[in-house]
Amino acid sequence: MGATVMAPALRGAAPRPRRDADRRGGVVEPPRPLRLTRRGRAVVWGLGAALAVAVGGAALSAQADGPVSRAVEVQRVVVASGDTLWGIAAEVAAPGEDVRDVVLRLMELNRLPSGGLQAGQTIVVPVG
Repeated sequence: MGATVMAPALRGAAPRPRRDADRRGGVVEPPRPLRLTRRGRAVVWGLGAALAVAVGGAALSAQADGPVSRAVEVQRVVVASGDTLWGIAAEVAAPGEDVRDVVLRLMELNRLPSGGLQAGQTIVVPVG
């Protein structure tokens, strides 16, 4: 029989990490905690700052995609007795413009539920 000689443990020495065998028979060491150097921390902070600037810049240059509302120059018109929305629309319609479209635009501008007008009523009419 053979004799096994073991060396005495050193005082103050850190215990050796436990090693487990993997399926292939190799030795697997337990994962160590992540430790960043000063340079590594500076790189992480720099990347975070660059990401924040990029997101902020993208937010500032964002544009909504939708209908563009254009301001329409209008004038107020007081409806006289016998005036109709069709007649007023025919007066303000541009040459070649369909009067029906102008009537609809006037109803939309004035939020009219129907095409009926009353004498003394004030409506807005596009200029030009």
